[in-house]
Amino acid sequence: MIDQFYEGGQLDLAVPDFQSLILPLLQHVADGEQYTLAGSRDVLADLLNLSEDDRKQRLPSGAANLFYNRLAWAKTYLERAGLIEKVSRGVFRISENGLKVLAAPPARIDIAFLQQFPQFAEFRKKGVSNNSAPEATTKAVESDATPEEDLEAAYGRLHDELAVELLSQIRQCHPSFFERLVVDVLLKMGYGGPGDDAGSVTSYGNDSGVDGMINEDALGLDVIYLQAKRWESTIGRPEIQRFVGALHGKRAKKGVFLTTSSFSSDALEYVRTIDPKVVLIDGARLANLMIEYNVGVSTSRVFELKKIDSDYFDSD
Repeated sequence: MIDQFYEGGQLDLAVPDFQSLILPLLQHVADGEQYTLAGSRDVLADLLNLSEDDRKQRLPSGAANLFYNRLAWAKTYLERAGLIEKVSRGVFRISENGLKVLAAPPARIDIAFLQQFPQFAEFRKKGVSNNSAPEATTKAVESDATPEEDLEAAYGRLHDELAVELLSQIRQCHPSFFERLVVDVLLKMGYGGPGDDAGSVTSYGNDSGVDGMINEDALGLDVIYLQAKRWESTIGRPEIQRFVGALHGKRAKKGVFLTTSSFSSDALEYVRTIDPKVVLIDGARLANLMIEYNVGVSTSRVFELKKIDSDYFDSD
């Protein structure tokens, strides 16, 4: 049924926002038959000309498929407005009100359009805190992001701000502290064998080209050597070559070069072709690893995102 509403048209290849999916989903079920969201996903993806890469996109957290998540929210809003109705668990169909809307279909169905339906308006009203400012409510109505996307975006901003703050803090520390820090990061990531001597820092100022080492086994047969540069300027190829020379001197096969700054394109290209294996970790990646593995950070608050347990309600 849906193709009749898009004669001669081509839609954007990018994954549409969830409000842009509301009308296509309603049109998809316009024949009155019973549908499932899973069964509708590929049909709508084909109609929207989504590429394989578009279909595989996930939320920034990786927790869910982006297109399916947006389609699920479109379905939720249609249900809240009474334009589709639940038949059984996971199964729905268009309602009488939905058919009336499609009798003279608007160019777009979005939150503002759905506000005309009392049950949806009530749902939105209850979803806004009594302490929310009017402009906050307006912003929520105008947003093209799903609530989960808004939450993840806010989390991303806080994460990025923390990463910047971490690097600023590290740059104020003594270089010897930074050397201990990078050892801690590698150990927290799971590198290093058992025992208290899995990771160590060389004597400051007498490192012979390396700043630390990680023993990957109890006997120290497999060792990762570390170089740590608490720099502001870009690390170039000559610095990496000196580190590689130190690795050769120790007959080492693995090395990790970490910095609070960044690496030049020559340095990045150089490590792709050499033996031993050398991994470069710049300031941005280092900060993200510290946050991920809880090095130098602590948990402030935890928010749980919950959803209806359908198994509980369908147990009868």
